[in-house]
Amino acid sequence: MSNTPMAASPLTRAVLEIDEYASGLGWDQPARLFALVDTARLRTQEPALAAQLGLEDEQETTGLTPIEQDEIPADRPLDEFLGTIAWPDAVTGCALTVERLMLPPAAEEQIPQGLDETKLAKWVAGHPERQEVRMTVAVLRDGARESALRLREKDSPTEVLTGADLVPGLAEALAATFAD
Repeated sequence: MSNTPMAASPLTRAVLEIDEYASGLGWDQPARLFALVDTARLRTQEPALAAQLGLEDEQETTGLTPIEQDEIPADRPLDEFLGTIAWPDAVTGCALTVERLMLPPAAEEQIPQGLDETKLAKWVAGHPERQEVRMTVAVLRDGARESALRLREKDSPTEVLTGADLVPGLAEALAATFAD
């Protein structure tokens, strides 16, 4: 968590830690899913795993530890895949990092009507005002949310935008993984 502000909430720190990890992998990466577990509980209940993750000597008593899950299937739509997830009780929250193309609001008004998903993706990819963005979104069982957005053209830890409602649709999809 070298670039993570300590004054931030545990959820914000976890999102920024995941963003920093994804940044270290570079761009053009597949989506990545993380379980968020209570760090103190992990050290107590799973000391061997905590040691493997380098958490045994950590002084912090509150916090969330992101644990990357198996690779997300590339041949399946993300929303469909998220609909298949059920988390065990030990998982406090979850997070997802994914890269997408975005358009500014003015450009969205120019989208031709009647395009299917494939044609729309091609149109957006060819638009001169498109922006590549990495989104990291996290939710907790209690409903708390946090997001981090990083533009490829401003790929710097000091240029990461954070906020609870930056990617509401993705946050809703992640929250649904905790529904009974």
